[in-house]
Amino acid sequence: MKLATLNEGGRDGTLVLVNRALTQAVRVPDVALTLQAALDNWAQAAPLLCARAAALEVGAIDAAFVFDTTACLAPLPRAYQWVDGSAYVNHVELVRKARGAELPASYWTEPLVYQGGSDDLQGPHAPIVAIDEAHGIDFEAEVAVMTDDVPFATSAAEALKHIKLITLVNDVSLRNLIPAELAKGFGFYQAKPASAFAPVAITPDELGSAWHDGKLHLALRSFVNEAWFGAPECGVDMTFSFGDLIAHLTQTRRLCAGTVVGSGTVSNYDRSRGSSCIAERRMLETVGEGAPRTPFLRFGDRVRIEMRDASGASLFGAIEQTVERWTRHD
Repeated sequence: MKLATLNEGGRDGTLVLVNRALTQAVRVPDVALTLQAALDNWAQAAPLLCARAAALEVGAIDAAFVFDTTACLAPLPRAYQWVDGSAYVNHVELVRKARGAELPASYWTEPLVYQGGSDDLQGPHAPIVAIDEAHGIDFEAEVAVMTDDVPFATSAAEALKHIKLITLVNDVSLRNLIPAELAKGFGFYQAKPASAFAPVAITPDELGSAWHDGKLHLALRSFVNEAWFGAPECGVDMTFSFGDLIAHLTQTRRLCAGTVVGSGTVSNYDRSRGSSCIAERRMLETVGEGAPRTPFLRFGDRVRIEMRDASGASLFGAIEQTVERWTRHD
């Protein structure tokens, strides 16, 4: 089934079921008012939602209405936890190669993760708001999963049972702020503004054979100003599966229902597939040509991130954002 959150009914929005074609939706207040409420009670809510989704699919619900992605918030507008990984180690390897640094051997055996800002997860059409182009505004196209409650010390195999929904995310980065923040030895904050999510989150069964071994085996397509930027295969060169990432997270803590876990920038060794962020393209230019040529995003630039199935249908709807200059509103 496919789920979305409409911008109505308060800060956490209103949960709706969406049909596979992303054309029709229905509210489900008798099951759950919000996606967080559904995840909190997933064992009871999921069968009811699945039955309603089946009815929606065959046009058997009179209360259905036209689904409009511009009316969507993020599926979870604010989450109890947003953790982003770096599952594509070849991307990290390239970052370090561009600055002449060796990749520590541990990067291949232990995932990198950071805890991001979960209080303000943006909808698919929200602008990328920035103060200054000099901050190095970049997009990062990623896959993300949402969990129910995950116990302490969960194995990678068991972790897969706790993945209830899958979606896409644009994990925005301010590249020129990152080095100084990391140099302090205490991680990101100012360099990682609000991330934006696809309009729809879907259950793993909707993906069929494209979802296996804790990986999504489809291409993630990115465009900047309508120009193709990349379409790397998400299941290729993913060093750590989502099961691995969740197992790593639960080594010292449990995860609450509504935890969102990102894959990190999707990246392939096959560079003909393009890139999922500007920084990677700039690093390839630096390694191959001695200097970067591709600029970071500027005010007015547009970013589109989308995934299509084998038939060409959009699975999650598209993230479509425009970069805007922040202005004070007193």
